[in-house]
Amino acid sequence: MLLVVTATDLEMAPISHRLANTPGWIPLVTGIGCLESAVALTRFLAETTHPLTGIVNAGVAGAFIGAGPGVLDLCLADQETQADVGIWTPSGIMAFDTIQVPTHFPLVGPLLERAKNTLQRLGVKFWTGPFVSVLAASGTLARGEALRQQYHALCENMEGAAVARVAQAYQLPCLELRAISNMVEDRDLSRWQIASAMERLAEVLPHLLPNLAPADHE
Repeated sequence: MLLVVTATDLEMAPISHRLANTPGWIPLVTGIGCLESAVALTRFLAETTHPLTGIVNAGVAGAFIGAGPGVLDLCLADQETQADVGIWTPSGIMAFDTIQVPTHFPLVGPLLERAKNTLQRLGVKFWTGPFVSVLAASGTLARGEALRQQYHALCENMEGAAVARVAQAYQLPCLELRAISNMVEDRDLSRWQIASAMERLAEVLPHLLPNLAPADHE
């Protein structure tokens, strides 16, 4: 059984519609941001009686200009980073110099490989690379460029690192799939395509989820 996690009901609605006849998954809407995501997911995993084989974190994201992806492109994370933990300096956010805080969470593994193979087989264009999670969404091109350069990331979101961290604690494989709703630039909501990005995400999940189950020999 796969747990499909989104931050909002708006993201889950088209997914639930498209997956209405697809067995083997259950939904969880966590709320927006790392705190709500961590609390809701941890509570669910502590209380559930479902035998879970993995977590699929799905949603929309903002892509960094120059990183590659464009609006409505699909992106798979091979690493998540909580980008705004540390010390704010004129050169950007730096790691703490007196204490170690885990902020980088790898997402490589069988789920990612199965997802990549499935999308390739379907002829669906996608990007794979690092994502960053932020506490406050970037509203300027300058901040987006700083994050892209520092972390070599494809896109930013607000929940991925929290979901990856909780999945790690529960020793559950985690896949993060996002559709790009906007570019990270000086904020201009008229250019965003949130509804279309959510539909793009929902379109591919009915083809993807049945191929994420572990092979018999694993």
